[in-house]
Amino acid sequence: MKKYIICIAALSALAISGCRKIEVDGDTVTAPPVTPGAGSKTVTLSGRITKDTTLLKSDENFLKGPVYITSGVTLTIQSGATVKANFAGTDVATLVVSRGGKLIAEGSATDPIIFTSASPNPQSGDWGGIVLCGKASINTSYLGKLGLYQVEGGLDNAQGDALAGSGDAVVPTPIDDDNSGKLSFVRIQYAGYAFQPDKEINSLTMAAVGSGTTIDHVQVTYAKDDAFEWFGGTVNAKYLIAYKTQDDDFDTDNGYRGNVQFGLIIRDSAIADISTSEAFESDNNSSGSTATPKTSAIFSNITAIGPRATLTNVGNSLFRAGAQIRRNSAISIYNSVFLGWPVGILIDASTGTPTDLNIADSSLRVRYTTISGCNTPVKYTASVSAPTAATDASINAWFTNPYHGNTIVANTADAKLIQPYNYSAPDPTPFGGSSGYQPILVGGNFTDSKLSNTFFTQVTFRGAIAAAGAESSWWKGWTKF
Repeated sequence: MKKYIICIAALSALAISGCRKIEVDGDTVTAPPVTPGAGSKTVTLSGRITKDTTLLKSDENFLKGPVYITSGVTLTIQSGATVKANFAGTDVATLVVSRGGKLIAEGSATDPIIFTSASPNPQSGDWGGIVLCGKASINTSYLGKLGLYQVEGGLDNAQGDALAGSGDAVVPTPIDDDNSGKLSFVRIQYAGYAFQPDKEINSLTMAAVGSGTTIDHVQVTYAKDDAFEWFGGTVNAKYLIAYKTQDDDFDTDNGYRGNVQFGLIIRDSAIADISTSEAFESDNNSSGSTATPKTSAIFSNITAIGPRATLTNVGNSLFRAGAQIRRNSAISIYNSVFLGWPVGILIDASTGTPTDLNIADSSLRVRYTTISGCNTPVKYTASVSAPTAATDASINAWFTNPYHGNTIVANTADAKLIQPYNYSAPDPTPFGGSSGYQPILVGGNFTDSKLSNTFFTQVTFRGAIAAAGAESSWWKGWTKF
């Protein structure tokens, strides 16, 4: 493509010279001549970005097709900036941070960064989403390389910009403390794309992302597929919100071993996916094998508000469970609240190595957690290929064992959250004082050995939000419902 280059210095030089429309395509920055000093610029990123680039709050920022932040390059987004994306012909706009690249998107509570649709009438699935590719361990193989992963969604190119993990010449061995940048006070809206069945782009994909990466205060709204999906890696995250997701909110696969605390999930009873929808979906891998590292992430203080405000509500019939733990996953969930799901927690041993074996050896734990208003609080799906002694009754006995500190209450109202089912103005804060449900207000517990990690903030409540104090308002101000 022929380009007329009028500015070949940095973006700052473009601003000084008065360039108004800027396309960053690889190393080339182009623009037509315009009158200097006429306001903000239009900046479009496309292709492979091979030089450090900054997007400003004052500019109109766009993604065109798949955009790759290549190794050694940092894309910085100024606090308060908006980045818009849409389909360009048949290419879905997606921001891919390749191994060795970094995305620094650090907003604030009063000036969040927004990734959203460029459409004047935005809809779920208008663009791809954000994909972070790291160098940490993952239990997959690609092209015969153990520990290497090709990101889903048809994003990989001839340069391997959508590969994650290690085992090839680029990253010979895993780097579990790898740093892919920082996302803080960020909203991701209307993203997700079904490239092929089971090969989708999620709103925020974290593939083999290392613990040196910072993820906090991120809200995903109207995700077409999953809101947050972790494929392997060790990245930690705090203060996550998934609002009106179509498929799964927190999806963990392929050996994800990080920690997540304070997560708010709010579903819409009408919106679910043909593959069935859950707040948590967790696999060790697609076949449920014993591949290592094993999926063993730790989640604490999650409020997962499902589709059923009452036991007689049904909504979309494609909702399955608050948490489906399957395919030999060994995730653990603590200090959480599951509200209004057809099934609260489903231990699914139907595929691969029976998942209940991870309960038997205590690598899979659910403790200090409340199930409220779920038609079936706890359920078991037996293995057909490798039968075990587990049954619905034994899994219920495990969950309700007093040692684990879990509770089951009949109705969603019994959890005493203020307005969990007000879709236009939700308030999942628990009622305070004597009117509050005490196992939520004071039922938090961090004595389990898995929670000794200094990552976790030790609080006294269950769920994502406190009735008062420092953890009562983290979800307000920078968000949009």
